Amino acid sequence: MYLDTLNDEDNYKRVIKMSSNDLVKYMTQQVVSYIDQPKEERQQQRAVKKAKKQPFLFRWFGIIPMSVSMFMKKKNRESSDS
Repeated sequence: MYLDTLNDEDNYKRVIKMSSNDLVKYMTQQVVSYIDQPKEERQQQRAVKKAKKQPFLFRWFGIIPMSVSMFMKKKNRESSDS
């Protein structure tokens, strides 16, 4: 059971249903593929993944704190421009 072509969500669902032998194969395959990547490529993937994340306040508390912070920033900019 090789999971190369699946995305992360599908991998997670299938890993839960695996037998222990398949799980060991999968984990070994993932570790080896990670180690075989050049350091620059790993750093680039990490940066892309980090850029895709939503801001902390939005992830944990929804849109209301995010909108309040945007409003406050806009208000501060307007007061400093005057």
